[in-house]
Amino acid sequence: MPQSADDRSEPSRNPGASPTLTRQVSFGNALSLNMMNMIGVGPFITLPLVVIAMGGPQAMLGWLLGAFIAVCDGLVWAELGAMMPQAGGSYAYLREIYGREGAGRLASFLYVWQLGFSAPLSIASGCIGLAQYAAYLWPPLANRVFEHTRLPLLGSLKFTSLLAAATCLLTVALLYRNVRSIARMAWVLWAGVLITIGGVILAGFTHFHPAMAFNFPPHAFHLGTAFFSGLGAATLIATYDYWGYYNVGFLGGEIRDPGRAIPRAILISIFIVAALYLLMNVSVLGVIPWQEMSASLNAQGKYAVVALVMQRTFGGVAANMIAVLVMWTAFASVFALLLGYSRVPYAAALDGNYFPVFARLHPTQSFPNVSLLALGAVATLFCFFDLSQVIAALVAIRIILQFLLQQVGVILLRLREPDRPRPFRMWWYPLPPILAAAGFVFILISRPNAVRELRYGAAIATSGCLLYFARARHRREWPFAGVDAGD
Repeated sequence: MPQSADDRSEPSRNPGASPTLTRQVSFGNALSLNMMNMIGVGPFITLPLVVIAMGGPQAMLGWLLGAFIAVCDGLVWAELGAMMPQAGGSYAYLREIYGREGAGRLASFLYVWQLGFSAPLSIASGCIGLAQYAAYLWPPLANRVFEHTRLPLLGSLKFTSLLAAATCLLTVALLYRNVRSIARMAWVLWAGVLITIGGVILAGFTHFHPAMAFNFPPHAFHLGTAFFSGLGAATLIATYDYWGYYNVGFLGGEIRDPGRAIPRAILISIFIVAALYLLMNVSVLGVIPWQEMSASLNAQGKYAVVALVMQRTFGGVAANMIAVLVMWTAFASVFALLLGYSRVPYAAALDGNYFPVFARLHPTQSFPNVSLLALGAVATLFCFFDLSQVIAALVAIRIILQFLLQQVGVILLRLREPDRPRPFRMWWYPLPPILAAAGFVFILISRPNAVRELRYGAAIATSGCLLYFARARHRREWPFAGVDAGD
């Protein structure tokens, strides 16, 4: 898609002009932000959880299935992102798919409403992971702040939670600036991400034991209830680790040549990250037996598994170095997440479909400062939750109120507007949205305790619907358009 002169322009220097988003993010910056978003702290703390979920090296099936779902869903995002390169990503897609003045108002509002929960959960998970690796370097961080039975909430509060919250606040402070300076910072953070995951893979394969890595337990591939339940749990965690390939869509209003850059950034990042994850999974299993992950590692060791790999291969100094790099990677991911998500409430408010205060931009630096501060504040509160609960709730809410709506919607849009310009048309249509939806439904229903996360999603959907319909009734919008307020 050709760029206009306005696309490449700086923010207006006229003191009386309203600040606007400008297309300052190149393809290279978009790719680095996407990969930072994907390779956060997730794989470094959840790798043993994936192995434990399936009880052996067959857990690699969870990584493979997660990659397959990511590719299918990534093709959906690539088509929609190239076709509608606007700030807010999914908000714009759902609004257009289901009707700007019809059901699309409800669908897009529900998306932004759930984002107020799911985005901070995602950001908090990265901050929590960073704090857990910090506890590997300095074990006293894992201690409780207070030891007092009469103060149950404070009595269970650990220093790691305080560090996670402080990390979130620091990220907000660093993002409180123009996107051009942020894009330059992204390259530095991305370099640390690649060094981290490359170091783990190198350590594993230089001390690799094939018999250990592929020591499958008896009946590992018996296709029974336990197998599919474990596969669902493993794929949920893997899916969480792959997510982030769509971050460039949220920055659609700031990407140069979006018709080409958005699909390329999405698909290239998925293929690169999937290869890195599989290599890291195999390399770690070749150093630490899966039985040890399942039975004998303490809680701290489970989360700091890649530091243990470095300790057993190159010694304690290398282990400490990789722990620092994992913390760097976690921070880079949180940085990219908060940057992308802060554009969504802004886009919705600018469209008149969310709380007006979120439509504000910083008067001189032209970034959505209110949205950034609000999401950062909620994420800081979520830093005091348990990591496993954060991940499960995040995935369930996002699947129900975002991904399934988009996968159905991209098919509806093809049927309704077959001649609409599409700078990128997904490969093998309509298989990608159908297979992605099937994979996400499998994740939702196949796991133990799946009902609990479904209830989270239902509660957020119900509250969002009630809020939307009350507002729509008052403003006489869909489905109350034309209805008198007193009727």
